[in-house]
Formats: sequence, C-alpha cells, structure tokens
Amino acid sequence: MLRNQADKSPAMSVDDIYHYARTLADIENAIVVVSDIKNDSSRIFKGKIADSFNLDNYTSEKSIWESKILSLMSEHEREEKIIAELRFFHYLQHLPAKKRVNFFLVTKLRFENSTEVLHRMYYIFDKTAQNVLYAICIYTPLFFDFAGKSFAVDSMTGMREELTSSVNNNVISKRERQILQFIASGMKSREIAEALSISKNTVSRHRQEILAKLNVKNSVEACRLAERMGLI
Repeated sequence: MLRNQADKSPAMSVDDIYHYARTLADIENAIVVVSDIKNDSSRIFKGKIADSFNLDNYTSEKSIWESKILSLMSEHEREEKIIAELRFFHYLQHLPAKKRVNFFLVTKLRFENSTEVLHRMYYIFDKTAQNVLYAICIYTPLFFDFAGKSFAVDSMTGMREELTSSVNNNVISKRERQILQFIASGMKSREIAEALSISKNTVSRHRQEILAKLNVKNSVEACRLAERMGLI
C-alpha cells in the first residue's frame, strides 16, 4: 500500500534524513533504520547497541523490512511489531493530513536473548502530508517500562492512544472481514460469491486487497494474522 502511493517530493531531503539517522544512532547508541518506501530499500545506522547483536556489516537492505533485526525476535514478537505498524498506519489515515506528521509509534519488543527493546517509528511524508515516503525505525534498550504494548503518540501534546484491537476496524473494511471469515471457514471464492450475491471477480479483488492491507502472501497467512488481531 505504501509503495503504491503517489510519487511526491519529500518534505525534507534524503541527505537530511540520513544525517538525522546517523546522528541519532551515535547520540542514543541506537540502531536506526531508514526505509525508502518507493525504492523498497533500507539504510541502517548503528550505535553501540549494535555490538550486542553481531550487526557489524549490516548497513543496507534491499527491502523496507530490516530482516536481520527481525530475525532477533521470535515469530510472535515479529507479528506483534507488524500488527502495531498496521494499526498505526490505518490510525493515521483517519486523522487530518496536517496532524499526521505529529504522530509516531512506540512499541515494546523483546529480542530472543531476552533484551527488552523500545521501538519507535516515524513517517516522513511528502509536502502534502498525504503520502509516506520514508519510515524511520529506532531501536534502543527499554529505558523505562510501561503498561501496554504499542501506542500512537502525538509529539505536540504528549497525548498517546494505545493501539489495541479497537483500532482494527480501521485496518480492513466490514465486507473484507466478512470475506475473511468465509475464507477461514474453508469456503471457495465461487461459494463466497454466491453467499454474498457478488461476482467471483469481486471476491478475488477483495482477496487481493486483504493480502495487501495485512502485508501477507496468501489467504492462510491472512487468516492466521486476522485471528491474532481479533478481526475474525
């Protein structure tokens, strides 16, 4: 979904973004990942915390997903991170464009060596604040504990909203949830089309939308993630 957005000019230059990420990594001893949405690539800037995870030669990725860092987490934690980011993206879509730029995501994660990590994610929008061009992920040790798992935080007011299952209605539509429920029950596209009095092509289109919105490759993964999120 992010890569299919309109191609617009960023609100700040790429050099400024990289300079910010490099400085932040040094100051906070953090791992900072800058993901270029359009080009499906990432740059990784490492502070001292990276020494603990054998990431010495890890400087780039031909993906917006930082696979080596994700591999440090259990499958459960990876899914928790993806769910939080899905909810955050759709949470922003229901805000006025001029307010979206004020929000960032905070998620509490655990690596498999039992290290608790604070993950923050910021979006860099185009000048209209309509399209996300870059995502900046920051990984640091968990400086302080807090109740809950993930929050959308307004950097202007300090207001935060926990991204629980109540936000799920923003992720996929009511009709898409209905179709997912049918898929989970084992129904084929033809059977779903007959049950809903729509064409098989319409069902196929909904299926593709569901896969894109949940960032999964097939219906099995979609149903499993949807169950985890409480969508079905």
